[in-house]
Amino acid sequence: MTHEGYIHGYNDREMVRLNDQAETLDRIIHNDTYFNPGSLVLEAGCGVGAQTRIIAPQNREATFISIDISADSISEARKQLERSRITNVELRQADIYDLPFADEYFDGVMVCFVLEHLGDPVKALIELKRVLKKNGKMIVIEGDHGSAFFYPESRFARLAIDCQVKLQAHNGGNCNIGRALYPLMTSAGLLHVSVTPRVVYADASKPELVEGFIKSTFTAMIEGIRDKATKEGMMDKDDFDKGIHDLYRTSEPDGVFSYTFFKGFAVK
Repeated sequence: MTHEGYIHGYNDREMVRLNDQAETLDRIIHNDTYFNPGSLVLEAGCGVGAQTRIIAPQNREATFISIDISADSISEARKQLERSRITNVELRQADIYDLPFADEYFDGVMVCFVLEHLGDPVKALIELKRVLKKNGKMIVIEGDHGSAFFYPESRFARLAIDCQVKLQAHNGGNCNIGRALYPLMTSAGLLHVSVTPRVVYADASKPELVEGFIKSTFTAMIEGIRDKATKEGMMDKDDFDKGIHDLYRTSEPDGVFSYTFFKGFAVK
């Protein structure tokens, strides 16, 4: 992962949000994230280790090398793994476009919420494919902001979400990349590509998703770009705050929120 594409910043608030997101979505996006016992797996763009804390313990007989370009993120990930007593992970600082590994080094590769931040996701996938063994498995997971549906509907909430889409695009990324996983993975020359939607649907009957996803994951993410969006004149501050208010409004007893992630499997 590269620094220029991460619009949320590297700070304590974002670290908390990433961990809340990982824990909330565990059963939805990682229920089938498994690698064969004895596998050496590359986790590309591990950030602060939010996903690492989920996938490493459920693959205890595999060994992970988790990389990120941010030294600060690697440092925080190391602290998290030590607190969680996770011992099957080695952390390294590295660039996803220029991996310091030999050809066909890994049995598996996992990329989660990384391609959306990259200016050239196919180039990254090709480099990841290079270090994957023949017949090795690659798992790629991304979201898609165009899949956000909610009740009550709000024009201001839509505009606030669109601010993040625009900011990410300005940085060379793509918040709507989830829908493109299949063509991206096939363009990189991966074989037997299979993509499935992973829908997060939250209403009052699912309080853990109301709290964990609507409030702590999605709305917190949009709220986090307020200063950048308003500074660049994308929205008036009062209108943006109205959008955030309306997103939180969907977490009330009569509110509903739905969002779709996409998970791709492929082999080399």
